[in-house]
Amino acid sequence: MKPQFHKVPLLANSSYVARHEYKRQQTETNWHYHPEMELVYIKRGSGSRYIGNNISPFAAGEVILLGENIPHIWRFNKDTTAKGHLMDAEALSIHFHPECLGKDIFQLQEAYLLPRLFEKAKSGLLIEGDAREKVARLMLDAMEATNLDRIIILLTILKTLAESSDLSPICISHNVPPKSSEYDQARLNEICAYTLSNYKNDITLEEISAISHLSTTSFCRYFKSMTKKTYYNFLNEIRVSQACKLLIEDKIPTNIICFESGFNNISNFYRHFKKVTGVTPFEYKKKYLSC
Repeated sequence: MKPQFHKVPLLANSSYVARHEYKRQQTETNWHYHPEMELVYIKRGSGSRYIGNNISPFAAGEVILLGENIPHIWRFNKDTTAKGHLMDAEALSIHFHPECLGKDIFQLQEAYLLPRLFEKAKSGLLIEGDAREKVARLMLDAMEATNLDRIIILLTILKTLAESSDLSPICISHNVPPKSSEYDQARLNEICAYTLSNYKNDITLEEISAISHLSTTSFCRYFKSMTKKTYYNFLNEIRVSQACKLLIEDKIPTNIICFESGFNNISNFYRHFKKVTGVTPFEYKKKYLSC
């Protein structure tokens, strides 16, 4: 699957375009890239994101900065709790060209951190910690800002990110999509779709290999070469992503969330949850419900 060039509809004589969007399940555009940098805040929703050569689950609260020309797409899960007019997901985005504030800004001594940030962003950056919370609030402000306040907010976001140590690279390589055929990409899409629909079940390697029309050995080698992770690591990440969504909704107890997310025992659930998120389910729930 070759990434498609996407023309971002920027406003004339504006430094950036800010959007607050509501999305249905899998209504995102094709795997695409554009010369603008992109800041994304997932306010509500979960699913899987494809960024460069990385495939990972995401949940509400995630904030990501993408550098120019990184192929990407977000696939949202169906929100079974959404009622009436509610969509499956809610996301905020800011698109801006690296030189939207002028080329000369990079020559200023006071702005020496900006080129470093933009270079790091070529691998995609997952924003965590205090920076995540501050940037999310600023993005909400950006949706309504006008005149000089728009520029001040963008500069404040860039300052926050440039000075933060809570940024983790997403891609292994800089804005280069995986070298694979359309057939390989179509097969990977089928694997991901099947996993998202069946993560509650005990998916065996034999089962998912059959879906892929590969032997078990060939499947393991293929999946690792495409995603840089094992299938079971990916499956557990999907299950943890679903658990995060249920924890944030705060409607059922944690021991029930364990089984609703596809884990077969509590200790296994806690172990994998902390491995993926770095915190316990209780700590995760407390953190996001207090935001």
